Amino acid sequence: MTQRTCAACDCELDQQSIKVKLGGTTVEVCCEECAAALGEAEAAKASAEAEK
Repeated sequence: MTQRTCAACDCELDQQSIKVKLGGTTVEVCCEECAAALGEAEAAKASAEAEK
């Protein structure tokens, strides 16, 4: 069986994982804090690319 891990912190995912859409890709995270962290990172990346 393949172990699934959180896209933000590498913790093992369980049945209560949260799906987050980043760009055109959907990833799974273990909790709301990790979902928020990935959302903030995506927003920062988009802002930095817009300044170029």
